[in-house]
Amino acid sequence: MKWLIFWPIYAVMFLYVERIYPVDTYTEMWCPLDDRIPFCEFFVIPYMFWFVYMVGMYLYTLFYDVPTFRKLMKFTVITISVTIMVYLIFPTCQNLRPVEFEQDNSLTRFMAEFYRFDTNTNVCPSIHVIGSIGIWAAGWNAPKLQKIRWKAGFTGVTLLICLSTVFLKQHSVIDVMAALPICAAAYRICYQKTPRNTDNKRSLRSKLSKEKQYIL
Repeated sequence: MKWLIFWPIYAVMFLYVERIYPVDTYTEMWCPLDDRIPFCEFFVIPYMFWFVYMVGMYLYTLFYDVPTFRKLMKFTVITISVTIMVYLIFPTCQNLRPVEFEQDNSLTRFMAEFYRFDTNTNVCPSIHVIGSIGIWAAGWNAPKLQKIRWKAGFTGVTLLICLSTVFLKQHSVIDVMAALPICAAAYRICYQKTPRNTDNKRSLRSKLSKEKQYIL
């Protein structure tokens, strides 16, 4: 349960970098591929599902798979802490959001309101991408979720969420790509299996200990 202390700490840190931390200039995130990606309001669904995806997996592992919960929280602490440091050292922004929408429907109206609430600063790397990859990693390594349908589901949802960040013009492709090496490093730290030679040493020590007890 102590791992959950990180979440209020993260909330304070993010509030500080987003609303309080003084920034003279932001570096704009943009690449030519961004202009080729059209705005698509239907990606609102996977983008907002991210919150359910995150909370659902944290609760599931907390109550039913504590070892995976610890790994997931460790992954989260590492990746989010690095991201906040990047925001402090290298403030970024994006100007990709459409001024007006071609379609007028409930999804576009929702995004218009969401744009007013969510600032276009501190975008690289994308926390949406980092969070969804963290859930994907936990799902793929959870012992009770090893069936192919679960792995396919985690992969599909994670890809849709990552795509939604660029199709809703919330992030540049650069923001998505910047999140990948951070996630890869954290995955190696949190989920890498114990080397075989280490397992052999532990097995040998265990056998020697049992023989010693037998002799005594």
